Formats: sequence, structure tokens, C-alpha cells
Amino acid sequence: MLKILPLCLGTFALGIDAYIMTGLLPGISASFEVPASVSGQTVTIFTACYAVSAPIFGALAAGRSVRRVLGASLVLFTLANTLSAVATSFALLLLSRAAAGVGAGLYSATAFSTASSMVPPERRARALGLVVGGLALGTAVGVPGGLVVAGKLGWRSAMWLIVALGTIALASVTTRLPEIAATTPPSLRQRVAVMTDPRVAATIAVSLVTSAASIGLYTFVATLLQAMSGITDALPYLWAWSLGGVVGIYFCSVLIDATGRPEWVMSAVHILMFAVFVTLESALPHPALALVLFGVWGAAAWSSQGPQQYRLLSLHGDKASVVVALQSSAHYLGSAAGAALCGSALIDGVRVNHLPLIAAGLILVALSGQIGIAARATSELHRATRNVVPIKRDAS
Repeated sequence: MLKILPLCLGTFALGIDAYIMTGLLPGISASFEVPASVSGQTVTIFTACYAVSAPIFGALAAGRSVRRVLGASLVLFTLANTLSAVATSFALLLLSRAAAGVGAGLYSATAFSTASSMVPPERRARALGLVVGGLALGTAVGVPGGLVVAGKLGWRSAMWLIVALGTIALASVTTRLPEIAATTPPSLRQRVAVMTDPRVAATIAVSLVTSAASIGLYTFVATLLQAMSGITDALPYLWAWSLGGVVGIYFCSVLIDATGRPEWVMSAVHILMFAVFVTLESALPHPALALVLFGVWGAAAWSSQGPQQYRLLSLHGDKASVVVALQSSAHYLGSAAGAALCGSALIDGVRVNHLPLIAAGLILVALSGQIGIAARATSELHRATRNVVPIKRDAS
């Protein structure tokens, strides 16, 4: 598994870049004299480009050396973050975030397919787990760590940290990976074809709305804390969110394995999110309670991916790469939509303390759809059980 580690260095840098902007928005707003509703669109454009880059640009990489493809994507990612660090206007910052999202999306898709092709079939799950672990570690440890640096040296220092990590990952990928050909990530046509299954379409729709609610609100956490409770240091709350996510991923996997009912596990995740969002405003004046709520929120947010992937793979296990790519795109497109929606709400005059209620409303929509999915899955399971004909044994 050591040969997979260079890929993990890249996803570690990606994990930081995908989520660290949340804590940097106040500094960015001050630097460019724009409101939080506008600076939050740096998250929207990054996640939107992340979501669409793999299917659009992935076909161009097919058949080429993975070292060159991964290297090129990391060069783009690193140069884009360099541009973010030195941006002299908000428009230039937005452009750099879009380019970073393209590089991150292409790297992520190629890294996952490369990891699965570098090991025997029986070790693929572990290999993919390591690559995903890079993303998780980047979010859980890298984001709070980067915010510590930013708190001392300014938001641009966090961008320089990502540049350094991207450079290290680039050197490792280009010198340590073997020369193998890159496979084509699932195309838009393949994804659309699978979406003709209404069960897949419903699951993807729920994933998109869930991410819009959770990550859309998370984008404006620093602004929310400052406006609602005068909290200027968001770091402890982001630590709680990230560490809660690590715990949530583990226990969600255990729960799915124990019950075999990912649809109902996802419903429980929605209920947890709803409870957090409707109580967040009243909890913020009480730091201990607020930290617990952020931990629960993080656990639910990170747990929302596992049940959906399990469900999709159970429906189309023969198209694993397509359904996993669909779920990933739904997550990042939902994140982009949520950030854009919350930002637009603020521009239209909605008070910051109403954002959790908007997120709660979206979660109710997702929950209603998820309960329908769970009920249908349960009904199908019961029908399948009734149709099983017991084998009669010859008494002789």
C-alpha cells in the first residue's frame, strides 16, 4: 500500500482547499471590501468547477500516463492557489478559485481510478479508503491547522500553505508513481444513462439537497458565529465539526453494516441535521452546547455520503465507477448550490441568523424524499423475501 501514499498527499491538499475558505471569508471580505454574501461565492465557484471538471476534462486524459495527468492537474491546482495568494482583486480571486476547482476535480477522479488499478481486486477497498482518508485528514486536521496559520499571518498564508502541500504532492506523484495509462472517468452520457433509473435519480436528488443545506450553511459559519454571538474565533467550532465528522464516518459504517438498511440510516442523519439547525441559534450563547452541536453536525454531514454510496452500489454494482462519480458530483454541485443560495439570501436582505432555518427547510425536503426511498426499499425487500421459495428436503 505504500505505492498509494503519493496519491494521498494530493488528496490531503485537496481536502484542505475544499473547506478552508469557510474560515477565511471574514479576512477575504475585509481585504477586498466585499460583504460575506459575495466572498462566499469563492466556495461556490470552486465546488462547482470541482464537480464538473472530471466528466468534462477526464476524457482528454484517457490513455495518457497517470503521472502526467496527475502532475498536470496538480500544476494547475498549485498555480491557481498561488494566484489566490497574490490576487489583487476579487475578480482575480474568483478566477483562481475556479481554476483550482478544475485541477482538484481532475486530480481526484484520476487518483481514485489509479488507486483501484494499482492493487489486486481484493485490496481495492483499502486502496480507495487510503485515498479518501487523505481528503478526510485534510479536512479534519489540515483545515483547522491552516486556520491557525491564517489567524497569525493572514488569510493569504493559508493559500501559501496549500501551495506548499501541492508542490510536495506534485514532486511525490511525478517521481514515485509507476508509468500506467489513465482510464476514462465516467462521462456525462454514462452518468445520465444511469440516472434514468428513478431510484438512482431520487437518491442523487436527496444527496444534492442534503449537501446544499449542510455545506451551504457551513460556508458562512464564521459570519454566522460573529453575527449571532459575537464570536470572532471560529476555529474551535470548525475543530468540533471536523472531529465530529471523523467519528461520524466510523459509526455510520458500523451502523450500515449492522442493519443493512442504508436508507433508514440516511433518514437518521437528516433528523440529526434538522435538530442541529433548528437549535443552533439558541445554543450559540452557550459555548459548550454549541461545540457539541457542531460536533453532531459534522458527524451527520460526513456520514451523509456513506449510506448514499452503499444504496447506489446495491442498485448498480456493475457500474460502480459511474454511481460513485454521480454521488461525488451531487455532493459538490449541492455544495455550490447551497453556498450560492445562502449568499443570494444575504444579498436579498435575509438576516444571517435565518440561514440555519433555510438549511433546516432544505433538510426537511431531503428527509421527506429519503423517507419515501426508505419505505420503497423496505417494501421491495419484503416482496423479495416473500417470493423466496423454501427448498424441501427429501425425508428419506
